[in-house]
Amino acid sequence: MATFSDGSVTRGRKEKGSVITIDTVGGFCQLGTMPRKLRMQYPGAIYHLMNRGDRREDIFQDDEDRQRFLQTLGEACEKTGWQVHAYCLMSNHFHLVIETPQPNLVAGMKWLLGTYTVRFNRRHGEFGHLFSGRYKSLIVDGSGRGYLKSVCDYVHLNPVRAGLLAPKQALESYRWSSYGQYLKGAAKRLKWLRVDRLLGEWGIHKDSPAGRRHFARCLEGRRRQESLKADWRAVERGWFLGDPQLKEELLAQMHERRQDHYGPELRQAERVLREELSRRGWTEAELSRRRKGDPEKVALAGQLRARTTMTLKWI
Repeated sequence: MATFSDGSVTRGRKEKGSVITIDTVGGFCQLGTMPRKLRMQYPGAIYHLMNRGDRREDIFQDDEDRQRFLQTLGEACEKTGWQVHAYCLMSNHFHLVIETPQPNLVAGMKWLLGTYTVRFNRRHGEFGHLFSGRYKSLIVDGSGRGYLKSVCDYVHLNPVRAGLLAPKQALESYRWSSYGQYLKGAAKRLKWLRVDRLLGEWGIHKDSPAGRRHFARCLEGRRRQESLKADWRAVERGWFLGDPQLKEELLAQMHERRQDHYGPELRQAERVLREELSRRGWTEAELSRRRKGDPEKVALAGQLRARTTMTLKWI
């Protein structure tokens, strides 16, 4: 069991009160290696995320795999507080648009991809890597100026670009996109899908039957523009989509503030541990004294597993 660090165990420099965290794993040159691109994390960040199967092989062999991925995504949202604005599952890749109220993209994605890989391999009798390298992440300006709408449209229209829908087929007939969820009432919708921000950027201010019908007309109209070979370069390239001033602010803060991306997750895990020890009236010494298979100790580990993204090794 890890001992309490109070935020002092970090891989890089830590600044108290820092808003932005940087994933620095592989972020600096070592002899004979090339640095990886840094990942920026901050409260309220919105990302367009994409990852493909290893060697472009399928990551979803059937609908049960797709359902299992969505279930795993829902569990990740419970652990991290993520809000999903859009998703689309294809045969060999996925797209997600998520908002992170806490700066925990890296830890959450590690848990999501790792857990789904284990479940996929167990079901199909496979082993080893499922995904190809690092996932792609694009930071999206959530100011309400249409940037979120652009990436969500890109995600929802992915089946059209892939030629999976005939011209007369309704866009909602593709089951494995969040578009169909947007057309349902709140009670029937996936609880971790947030619809108000995208509807707002379409000028729809109420999640009502009339509002959802208007949204459907808007997307079908946007779909017709897809036949004109819409220019998606801003969504498909680079690391940021939004106002240039915000981009400059993020870059400035990135260079000023570098800290370990596991800091927030570590502190969350330690808070959970403190709560559980206090509820049982245990000290750290008592925790260490008890045998590994102690039922109360196992239950405590279960709470850490359910409420955080920390690894089994750490737990």
